[in-house]
Amino acid sequence: MPVRPAVTEAELEAHLRGICFKTGPPRRIGVEIEWLVHDARNPRCPVEPARLRSAATTLRALPLRSLLTFEPGGQLELSSPAATSLTGCIEAVTADLALVRPAMRAMGLGMAGHGHNPWHRPQRVLTEPRYDAMEAYFDRWGSAGRSMMCATASVQVCVDAGYEEPGPLGHGRRWLLAHLLGAVLAAAFANSPTSEGCPTGYRTTRQVVWSQLDPARTLAPPMGPDPRAAWVRYVMDAPVMCLRAEDGPWDAPEGLTFREWVRTGVPRPPTQEDLDYHVTTLFPPVRPRGHLELRMIDAQSGEAGWIVPLAVTAALFDDPEATESAYRIVKPLAETAGSRPAPRNPLWRRAARGALTDPELHAAAVACFAAAQGALPRLGASAEVCAAVAEFTERYVARGRCPADDHLDALYAMEGDLIVGKDSQ
Repeated sequence: MPVRPAVTEAELEAHLRGICFKTGPPRRIGVEIEWLVHDARNPRCPVEPARLRSAATTLRALPLRSLLTFEPGGQLELSSPAATSLTGCIEAVTADLALVRPAMRAMGLGMAGHGHNPWHRPQRVLTEPRYDAMEAYFDRWGSAGRSMMCATASVQVCVDAGYEEPGPLGHGRRWLLAHLLGAVLAAAFANSPTSEGCPTGYRTTRQVVWSQLDPARTLAPPMGPDPRAAWVRYVMDAPVMCLRAEDGPWDAPEGLTFREWVRTGVPRPPTQEDLDYHVTTLFPPVRPRGHLELRMIDAQSGEAGWIVPLAVTAALFDDPEATESAYRIVKPLAETAGSRPAPRNPLWRRAARGALTDPELHAAAVACFAAAQGALPRLGASAEVCAAVAEFTERYVARGRCPADDHLDALYAMEGDLIVGKDSQ
């Protein structure tokens, strides 16, 4: 690893302030989609690491526009290029999936959209130094870290930070909107009610897993008038997860914050490159990376299930009329959220457990989805995309349901059949 010059604390803070919110007219949209990979004939059977490595080699040879990666538990991820329109983003990912899915089927592998693995316990298949260090770090907080790394999957929508100036598309309002609307999105698209075949008591177990991790790197920064300053403090005061090394483990001294690392220079002076890498180990529900990464949506079932959360989120963030409506709809939720940061505050906890059975979240979701449906034609969304959002709204949102409820209904029906079968014997 090449040696980089050490920099001062002030220089690093200035660097963070310059890159976290890159402001301007919202023009770009992106999506990162994860799937659980399973044996096509038996989803309950974990896929051997050798098969996953072979699949990775095959898939990386495909002419994809999206970046293809695998997560520690073998989850497949496609990260789209930044698109200048919702339609362009959907078309690019759809074209890539038209190559990826047949290749996976030819290898006897399936791709399942669940926020949390419903079949078996976490099993790590990647042994890179980053993931070795990450596992050791999160093990200090219990088993949730391994579940997060190896058993969760999401649809992560990326939107531009917005204008520097205040207003419906200003970056300050979009930052607050993301943290309030995020609970509504988590509830509406909740799709992880089980673990190892059993109900967990939550519609989105994935959100519960995230809330049980190291709070210094997975909770939201404090909300306030200056999002940049809050983010800089958050990053600098977060513990260092790992120190990259040419040889040997990447372990970091326990409790060492990045700020302390800068001030002490021990075990070596950090660099700007170290800071940039440190940011990739922070996992708040909304992460500013120039743009905003919304990280709270469970992976969705169905070949095109990812399109609806992408379209709804894009509409509510990038159409000025819909953005203003969404902000007014979710602003009262701040009282429910209280002073605690997401996802550990009451609003996000209610979203994780009850999803849209919660009256307040249900009312907000109905209004937000109506605003999104009105905005999609103005964003140039196709008739097929508008129809998919309308169908999801009617099937779930209007009825106070979410995809997790379908899984629970099927599970309870199966259990009922088993009881009836036993009684008849």
